[in-house]
Amino acid sequence: MIARIIYSTLQDRLFSGKAIVLTGPRQVGKTTLIRQLTEQEGRDTVWLNGDDPETRNLLADVNVALWRRLIGGASILVLDEAQRIPDIGIKLKLITDQLSQVQLIVSGSSALELAGGISEPLTGRMWHYHLYPLSFAELENENGLAAEHGQLATRLVYGYYPDVVTHSPDERELLAGLTDNYLFKDVLSYGGIRKPEKLVKLLQALAYQLGSEVSYHELGQIVDLDNQTVESYIQLLERAFVIYRLPPLSRNLRKELKTKRKIYFYDNGIRNAIISQFQPFDLRQDKGPLWENFLLTERLKTLHYNRLYANRFFWRTKDGQEIDYVEERDGCMWAYEFKWSPKRQATFSASFLNAYPEHATRTINPTNYFDFLSPHPED
Repeated sequence: MIARIIYSTLQDRLFSGKAIVLTGPRQVGKTTLIRQLTEQEGRDTVWLNGDDPETRNLLADVNVALWRRLIGGASILVLDEAQRIPDIGIKLKLITDQLSQVQLIVSGSSALELAGGISEPLTGRMWHYHLYPLSFAELENENGLAAEHGQLATRLVYGYYPDVVTHSPDERELLAGLTDNYLFKDVLSYGGIRKPEKLVKLLQALAYQLGSEVSYHELGQIVDLDNQTVESYIQLLERAFVIYRLPPLSRNLRKELKTKRKIYFYDNGIRNAIISQFQPFDLRQDKGPLWENFLLTERLKTLHYNRLYANRFFWRTKDGQEIDYVEERDGCMWAYEFKWSPKRQATFSASFLNAYPEHATRTINPTNYFDFLSPHPED
């Protein structure tokens, strides 16, 4: 079993007076992680699974008295796949308010958030964390830096979903199953998507524009949707942990871009599966975008798992000056350029350096990326 970085954080939150809510895409290991957590704790635990129709019927009109009978003398209640249970937020609120001695652990796929089921009822009553596909740091801890670095070209193509990582050489088949059976399931079920073929076409357009600024108007023309629908689909896909947006940094210069966004995928393998492109990395024409997507996503995991708070941007001006990634931490702007070839050195725009005097700059390539993916890359 590959150790997950977030495990110690969850362990520290046990019996702290709040529910623990763990969300993320399907098949990233949420149930496995919670089972490990409860077994290590060694207390009596009740498991309820929202995928089970009998469980859903049992909890249809649950009240405090029924919760007491279901939990009995157990110290921990795990509610797995909670997004399948109607009005789940109100039902969980009963436990946190009336049965505070019970540690409530809730897992859910992205649909738990898509359904809007927990945010308001559990405000101030929960610790909420995301679990992503496996990270570079987790596999480095498992395999060692040299071995994991040796897998870099494979990870850039096939990504980090646990089954994909642990079941070579079946990566293509597994990724096809993930996209067909899991990736769209929650989005289509909870998003009110009437034309799923448009959603697929939109994702394909985003995959081909990876690392480039996107225009909702241009995307709408490609997939034959109006701008508002394109934006709503992108928001839906973002909440479903399929894609995420990177906004432009725009504070000091009139010529800085203010409206366009860059859109990235939470997993390289999912991106490549959407457009059915699995050729070896060395033969690809999209090395730069895949490298950029990998670095930004792994950096996002590092920040989240280590509870580091930073603002994330790209920077570009109307006359074409640009920086791949800017991270604002503790009053300093850290500007990064991503280059796949170690021989290529970045030149950072004088306009940026003058506009943001509290800055530091670095070029990230395959010889130093593991430092960038550490919690404090400046050390």
